[in-house]
Amino acid sequence: MIDDLSEEIPFADISAQPGDVRGLSDSERDRLIIRANRIGGHWVIISKYSDDVWYLSGFPNNVAACNRLIAFDTVPPAFRQIVKAVFYRYLIRGRDGSNPPRGATITGLFTGLSPFLRHLDALKISQLGSVTPMIAATYVTACKAHVQPHTGKPLSAGGLHARYKAVEALYELSQYTDDKFPQHPWPETSSNAMAGKLGVPGEGRTPLIPDDVFCTLFEAAHQQVEKGKLLLDMRDDLDGVASKYGGHSRFDVIRFKNLHLKSMGWEGGLRKFNRSLLDLRTACYIVLASTSGCRNHELANLQSGAHRRTKDDDGTIYHWMRSKSEKTDEGPHDWMIPEVAVRAIRVMERWTMHYQAMISDEIIKRRLVNPQDPQINEAHAHRNSLFLGTDFKVVTKARTLSNTSWEGALKAFAKDCGLKWNLTSHQFRRKFANYAAHSRFGDLRYLKKHYAHWSLDMTLRYAMDESWGQHLDLDLYAEIQDELEDIKVGVVDGWVGDAPLAGGYGRAVKGWQREPENLLIFKDRASMLKSISESTSIRSNGHAWCTADNDGCVGNTIERTRCGGGCHHSVIGITHAPIYQQLYDDLKGLLLCKDIGKGGRQRIERDLKRCREVLVHLGMSTEDLTA
Repeated sequence: MIDDLSEEIPFADISAQPGDVRGLSDSERDRLIIRANRIGGHWVIISKYSDDVWYLSGFPNNVAACNRLIAFDTVPPAFRQIVKAVFYRYLIRGRDGSNPPRGATITGLFTGLSPFLRHLDALKISQLGSVTPMIAATYVTACKAHVQPHTGKPLSAGGLHARYKAVEALYELSQYTDDKFPQHPWPETSSNAMAGKLGVPGEGRTPLIPDDVFCTLFEAAHQQVEKGKLLLDMRDDLDGVASKYGGHSRFDVIRFKNLHLKSMGWEGGLRKFNRSLLDLRTACYIVLASTSGCRNHELANLQSGAHRRTKDDDGTIYHWMRSKSEKTDEGPHDWMIPEVAVRAIRVMERWTMHYQAMISDEIIKRRLVNPQDPQINEAHAHRNSLFLGTDFKVVTKARTLSNTSWEGALKAFAKDCGLKWNLTSHQFRRKFANYAAHSRFGDLRYLKKHYAHWSLDMTLRYAMDESWGQHLDLDLYAEIQDELEDIKVGVVDGWVGDAPLAGGYGRAVKGWQREPENLLIFKDRASMLKSISESTSIRSNGHAWCTADNDGCVGNTIERTRCGGGCHHSVIGITHAPIYQQLYDDLKGLLLCKDIGKGGRQRIERDLKRCREVLVHLGMSTEDLTA
């Protein structure tokens, strides 16, 4: 329902509405305003309490319109009015001890609550006041027995928790209505405990994309971005063909376009070309997601002109990408990006111009028909976005791609790469954090050629100016730290296993491990690994794990064999053995050189001895190491 508020109801009166509907007459209650937008100088009501569907605000642009609403006509009739009263309270006041909710938090509660209401309806219960802990227990049993139709599997711990948590919220919020939930649904426990989430670390954590899968994806995406200019030049040429033959039939225009593509050496015709344009958009997304660590909605919020660069006192150039994160209310966020990401932004700025023009035309047409059309504000929110697409129902309507659309596009891209990995958008954020953690840890798998001057100790603040680089994604740093801790625990787990270790610290670890009393101070293996990893400085220098407090040792750079020759800070494992074997073989060859002098020979013999000691400690027979 849409009404013009104009001067009749100042917005101050809207914000001063009561916190719940108790004591209101039906007419007073039904006039309550759920959402209103200011359009063309007038306040326009988008949703009233009496509406069967409430259209909500507070969503990022990557959420489809069908997911921004609450449809009360899907609730069993006996509960529609009480559910409206509950959600009105929730929208206005929130739950006890928290602020009013926004966006998906609201729709998520509605989704989580719907199965419980259907369960009550099936039991012929029509009032919340009739719900007892025994009835709530039957719902718990039903949820655990439920089999998901699309997978054939039971609900996960997270799925169970969402349902149980929604019932707890209903109990709390119903206390502000005329039909109160009489008792806590499960007085002696909680939704967390019943769902089995207590004591389950990392449950539901985003899967980490394997290195081989990620490299295949990124390489394919990178190649397409590098060819983006050529593809967009061809698109512009086809636009010229369409203009030239605009008076012809649609089929003739398509034929002329196909002939033009063939003359330019393009194989596969217009259909394949249009698919390649969509793949180019996906490729730009993959490059930006992989090299920035942004969430899907943060990339969806990217606007034309999102890139800036700054220069420090040494003349080093830093590239920045600005967007808005819906995780906080702090406004813009800045992400440092490499040059390949800048090229992806440039490609998308050109790619999306056609769609941005469609939105501008839509706004003009809507204003001519109705200056107070709520869709004008909606279109404005998407007008300058980079990642746009057309509505499959209305091909002349362009909007920011939804998260659901991206999931489909990413899976299709992965399939075209010959991969079977179930790719989702949020996996790129964890992969970024994992690679960044490896970079800080010393493993050079990270894209160092793109990030030659980037470090995670926050020294990037030297590149900040008055406006760019001041609003960093601190949540991303927390995720990187989590990945770093996981990596360190994994390394320590390898140290205290059965495999041999070389290096001064490695031999000390094995000696410590052989004393049973040292292991008894920990309650379990996990506690031991966590304690050692947190108390030990660990980084990789490529040929050993270094546990020194700083990286100033020459063993990390010019005298690498020092890690195996008396250094008390090195740990050398089986994975390093091939390095020392190759070094040992190369040094034996150098001994045959006749012009290295006495000092050179002594240096080679010293390094040979060090390599031999390492290989022996790692289990190699001395008979295989005779010089």
